[in-house]
Amino acid sequence: MNIIKNLNIQLSNPETKDFLADAYYPEAKTKLPLVIFVHGYKGYKDWGAWSLMAEKFAEAGFFFVKFNFSHNGTTLSNPTGFDDLEAFGNNNYSKELSDVDFVVNHFVKDPKVDDQKIILIGHSRGGGISIIKTCEDIRINGLITLASVDHLERFPKEEAFENWKNEGVYYVENARTKQQMPHFYQFYEDFASDPHRFDVERSMEMAKAHVLIVHGTSDEGVSVKNAEHLHILHPNSELFLIDNGNHVFGAKEPWEEKELPEDLNTVVQKCITFINDKIVNA
Repeated sequence: MNIIKNLNIQLSNPETKDFLADAYYPEAKTKLPLVIFVHGYKGYKDWGAWSLMAEKFAEAGFFFVKFNFSHNGTTLSNPTGFDDLEAFGNNNYSKELSDVDFVVNHFVKDPKVDDQKIILIGHSRGGGISIIKTCEDIRINGLITLASVDHLERFPKEEAFENWKNEGVYYVENARTKQQMPHFYQFYEDFASDPHRFDVERSMEMAKAHVLIVHGTSDEGVSVKNAEHLHILHPNSELFLIDNGNHVFGAKEPWEEKELPEDLNTVVQKCITFINDKIVNA
């Protein structure tokens, strides 16, 4: 099967700023289901094994898209490095939801895409964003969360919060790059301006899509209890746990192997089966 890779497509969202996306798809005579991958906090589209994952979805007959959030800290010239920490500090949930909407609207117009079959796959914080987007957009009929958070109210507490408010910024070290990643106080102000919209629990309860919740039982970043909670909120969802799986299902940055890590391969195969059973062949 011939897989086409259209990499680093420049998208111009007037509500945020330009960012890059990749599209992977097979040569096909029929229209393809659109699968959009939403990366998480301190993530980017080319992290680790995400490109190998994209190839697997394309080989399975999907039009797979992954993209960099406009304010994730990467740049058009360097999509794999956090060269724009000012943008990172000015990121917020409104901008991320705007970017997801822009990506959906852009690729759903592609003549190779079946606009009746749209699936979001969100990892970590991207899972929370994907849940909200699915609740807001009736076009999305499939939602898969990978190691997702169950809420977005993830801010400093008490004295640290007061310091943030007074100083206007707090920093989190990137364990891999050792960069001090800024978070400007506007991040909280954006959340506080519309907490109802950013309520992941409410969105999960109201989502009208087929839902698969995937999580590793040894996730060191987001507890598996988040997945169990999401499953309770959406009883018709399917919960799929990876025994001893970590937050990135065995992947790392950089990923230099030619095959997916075992856990992530299991996740991808499960996702493909779920989409086929619930959406493509339903």
